[in-house]
Amino acid sequence: MLVRFRADVLNLKPAVVVILAGTNDIAENMGPSKLEWIENNILSMVQLAQANGIKVVLCSVLPVYDYPWKPGLQPAEKIVALNALLKSDAEKYGLIYVDYFSLMADERKGLKATLSGDGVHPNEAGYKVMEPLVTVAIQKALQQ
Repeated sequence: MLVRFRADVLNLKPAVVVILAGTNDIAENMGPSKLEWIENNILSMVQLAQANGIKVVLCSVLPVYDYPWKPGLQPAEKIVALNALLKSDAEKYGLIYVDYFSLMADERKGLKATLSGDGVHPNEAGYKVMEPLVTVAIQKALQQ
């Protein structure tokens, strides 16, 4: 996402960008990754947006108990830890923070079965949970 941020965000000159990132890194889709690296990449996107006058809405990573395509990584606790970092970063940098995790997690800290078909990606019901949260966050960001 960071590599594509200039083309996909900055060049379009939006008033607000919503950043929901990190799960693919935790899934090690591009190789092993550390939480610090993920956080740093997200913060780089935040700083690029702010330097270009774009307001930022920072979202928690969605809950995942296990990735079907890469089982055994135990992502749930890593996501909890990354979300704590992101929430702290949002406070530090004056960003609007959207906590999807709390409303969408089950007792295993995975995505509720009713909100996803694969435990990773939201289905229509999942997006119906997310939509009002991000809509309010975008409106708040526009008023800043």
